[in-house]
Amino acid sequence: MLRYLKQLKVFFIVLAIVSIVILYFIYSALNVEQPLPRLQPNRVDASLVDSSLQYKKKYHKIADFELINQNGDTITQDTYDDKIYVADFFFTTCQTICPIMTDQMARVQQEILNDNEVLLLSHSVTPEIDSVAQLKRYAIEKGINDSKWNLVTGDRKQIYDLARKSYLVVKHDNSEDYGMVHTENFALIDKNKEIRGLYNGVNPASVDSLINDIKRLKKEYQ
Repeated sequence: MLRYLKQLKVFFIVLAIVSIVILYFIYSALNVEQPLPRLQPNRVDASLVDSSLQYKKKYHKIADFELINQNGDTITQDTYDDKIYVADFFFTTCQTICPIMTDQMARVQQEILNDNEVLLLSHSVTPEIDSVAQLKRYAIEKGINDSKWNLVTGDRKQIYDLARKSYLVVKHDNSEDYGMVHTENFALIDKNKEIRGLYNGVNPASVDSLINDIKRLKKEYQ
């Protein structure tokens, strides 16, 4: 009887070990990293979305645009064709959140410097001040790599509409003349021109998440 109990004990120990191994492999198989969500207007803070889009549930993409960068080159959707990119809104004379945002975007630039799949795009919200020459001075001052990061200026209404109706990153200022667009948000855009994440550009931890999500998004194209 004692021998039988010892054999039974060994059996249950082996069974427990085998069960743990099986459960581990099942967990590993099921714990596949999920793709980043595709953010739709109805899933974003309503204060950041134009009223005409707040109930849109799918198929939201960044609208076509035509702007001018720090080198006087025309920048359009074609510039970002088949690219992942990070977009934000700033102005060169800002003394509050913009310098912090630029420093954080510079961190992203450093991470993607040798990555041909990822670019950056910063829109000036004071195009009447931020001429091509002004953007170029700012780019040099901040160590911006022209091949990775476009600072763009252009029509105020177009920039405002991009912020409110495409990137979904800025609150309405209640003005009638497309007034100041001031937002700390960074938007992660995929190769299909869809929003895959929004991040606080003055929060280093949030930018860390952005950098990690860029890596996650790249895996979808492998």
